[in-house]
Amino acid sequence: MARPKTAAELRQSFLQFFAERGHTVVPSSSLVPAEDPTLLFTNAGMVQFKDFFTGARPAPYPRAVSVQKCMRAGGKHNDLENVGETARHQTFFEMLGNFSFGDYFKREAIRYAWEYVTRYLEMDPGSIWVTVHKDDEEAARLWQEEAGLPRERIVFLGDDTNFWAMGDTGPCGPNSEIFIDRGEAFRCGPQCGIGLCDCDRWLEIWNLVFMQYERKEPGGPLLPLPKPGVDTGMGLERVLTLLQGVEANWETDLFRPIIQKLEEMSRRPYRRDPEGKPFRVIADHVRAAAFLVADGVFPSNEGRGYVLRRILRRAIRYGRQLGLEGPFLGELLPVVEAIMGDAYPELRKERETIALALRQEEERFGQTLQEGLRRLADVVEEARRKGGVIAGEDMFRLYDTYGFPLDLLQDAAREEGLALDLPGFEKAMEEQRRRAREDRQRKLRETRFAWPEDLPPTRFVGYRRLEAPFEILAVDGDEEGAWVILDQTPFYAEGGGQVGDQGVLRLEGREIRVLDTQRQGAWYLHRVAEKEGLQPGMEGVARVDEDRRRAAMRNHTATHLLHSALRKLLGPQTHQKGSLVAPDRLRFDFTALRPLTPEDLRAVEDEVNRWILEDLPVTVEEMDRDEALARGALAFFEEKYGERVRVVGVGSVSLELCGGTHVDRSSQIGLFHIVHEGGVGTGVRRIEAVTGWGLLDDLRRKEEILRLLEEKTKSPWDDLPRRLEQLEAEREALEAALRSYEARIRRQERERLLKERDGDFVVAETSLQDPEELRTLAEELRQKLPGGGALLAATASGRVLLVAAFSPEAVERGLHAGKFLGEVAKEVGGGGGGRPDFAQAGGKDPRGLERALAKARELLKAHSPKP
Repeated sequence: MARPKTAAELRQSFLQFFAERGHTVVPSSSLVPAEDPTLLFTNAGMVQFKDFFTGARPAPYPRAVSVQKCMRAGGKHNDLENVGETARHQTFFEMLGNFSFGDYFKREAIRYAWEYVTRYLEMDPGSIWVTVHKDDEEAARLWQEEAGLPRERIVFLGDDTNFWAMGDTGPCGPNSEIFIDRGEAFRCGPQCGIGLCDCDRWLEIWNLVFMQYERKEPGGPLLPLPKPGVDTGMGLERVLTLLQGVEANWETDLFRPIIQKLEEMSRRPYRRDPEGKPFRVIADHVRAAAFLVADGVFPSNEGRGYVLRRILRRAIRYGRQLGLEGPFLGELLPVVEAIMGDAYPELRKERETIALALRQEEERFGQTLQEGLRRLADVVEEARRKGGVIAGEDMFRLYDTYGFPLDLLQDAAREEGLALDLPGFEKAMEEQRRRAREDRQRKLRETRFAWPEDLPPTRFVGYRRLEAPFEILAVDGDEEGAWVILDQTPFYAEGGGQVGDQGVLRLEGREIRVLDTQRQGAWYLHRVAEKEGLQPGMEGVARVDEDRRRAAMRNHTATHLLHSALRKLLGPQTHQKGSLVAPDRLRFDFTALRPLTPEDLRAVEDEVNRWILEDLPVTVEEMDRDEALARGALAFFEEKYGERVRVVGVGSVSLELCGGTHVDRSSQIGLFHIVHEGGVGTGVRRIEAVTGWGLLDDLRRKEEILRLLEEKTKSPWDDLPRRLEQLEAEREALEAALRSYEARIRRQERERLLKERDGDFVVAETSLQDPEELRTLAEELRQKLPGGGALLAATASGRVLLVAAFSPEAVERGLHAGKFLGEVAKEVGGGGGGRPDFAQAGGKDPRGLERALAKARELLKAHSPKP
């Protein structure tokens, strides 16, 4: 096997080496960890094998090898701030790893590592150093026996660097790291050495973790594992730096083409020094963003989406430093795909989605970035005057108003040599959290139900019964209504998107209407229309509104089918973001960056209706959460699940964790019809649909609208498209005639004002009342008066509208339209502002118009050109 020279050859070389030694080649898992909401991103090769090491699941193979895509940005492992500062830190990187699940251990792991590094990568054995844990004499001895490594090149270090653990409990063990000595040219100073510095001379390339212990409780003793394992990780980018004989990761074939494209786009040369940081940041961040979107992460204000948003906004800001003003990241995506697309086909599959996601975020942030950068410049200048510290309140305003993530502010402060008032920023953040907390608590107090602390929980019996006897446990409320807690209830409480049941409570010859059902903790709260006469201990029968419940059941099962149809159309990265299941309609929010076309909607609608007509069985099972996830049930990590979960399946097309109510067979839904699709946020779309009686009601409403259109247009329904086109053409002709008339009136008004002007400025009231016409006339007058401009006024509906437009020469003489109008508008009881060359204002007192025009003439005299 020849020494690898490119990234593609290195991946293939590593996989082939270990496959020849009995390892199963396992593809990279997603950057979004499966079934692990506690971890933001996959940050190491062992993440997808975690259950095998902990014993939660048996390993299907004794040995494995992988090339894993990893992300370290946000959370415990965060390299975001270091990107661009060093030669070797990236947010997105690839980790080469070999793993043993109770098969081989230290001797074989060390032998394989030495053989691969020296024989296949052809690294100079004399440049190799290793570290071992201070108490791991066994590993040190094996390095000498298997590799012939001299004792003086084995460094013993402590727990901080050479003991690895999954967490406070679980498998753990010592580790051994392989370093390459790059020579005296990279030496950082007299104290240069492994364990003494972190300079580029000592490049750590491979970490071998020997999982031989288990810790049962935090701080507890280390207990030997019956079957020790091996988990290794080697950074592909770092190794490639050595193989290609370059000084930094940025100069390898993974990054250099991206940087070259940036040089072309910015017309600036790349430099290795701090001046080149924008190139390095953008090259890393565009790769990270592309892979995150390909794995279904979209920019948002929380969780993984917020990390992506921070990455993109950081890249956009550095793009501005290179003079890249508009959206530019999309131009780099073909380069990223050319470099990585063969190894990771998802980049090609999701090409359009990635490009759209990045462009949308660039356009969104671009709207506030320029204003934010101006504000940042003011803040920096003020900090220089006040001791070199950016105030916490200013930081918070940039964060909250202009969308500047904290790490972006930290970058700016470093570049300007300033410090950040982080305690002040946290104080402002906490104040905002306090206000939000108080608002939530206020809303909670408005709906809080008071009951004894020892009240037994409500037993829900409504999955199969719509009627049940009850005893009232507690009552609370006022003359406008009350909340009642029962010992058992058939009423479904609002949850999982499904609205609460309605119905009646029958007791002592009365029927009391139940308007809503909610849940707080273990209690079901029934909102009733009247409180009078209700007391704890009273007994009766609760009856759910059957028609309403069955309609909700139809819509809930239809929602699950809709979810499956969308995932089939758009891909498995599409997932639910929210839902509303009501008796008359359903609403489903899902991740997608583009609107669905009419053809898409028809395909989804047809798929759902096909499944309905197939009369698929709907199954409901309770099982352990891990078993449900192992079966492939969809879970939503915004929801909280217990150890036991309820799993709802529809034939073989849908399987979800769900506590809602459903039909028994899909045919009971009737038919499904989409009535609307639209966007509700970044990367989130919404479908509204109807089924059953709701669909019939929708058809009748549309039929009535069609009848009215026939009546108004005096055309049969099948002739309506032609008739509407005819009416549209007539409307356009009338609008064109109106525009022509308005232009003629405006031209006449312009000529009149030019004749009546005094000097280089027109100051007058006009007969025009349309604001757009007034602005256009002011602009035309400015062009006719190169040394001056115009102030125009109009009155309409008891209000005054003022518009000022000044020529460049007038602005150069000190005129500022916005400030000028601000003074003039005071005379009509108003205000306004704008640019130096153009502004508009309004006022509520037309009686002051003459005074306003007189004041304008007086102010303009001082700025008239000298004769």
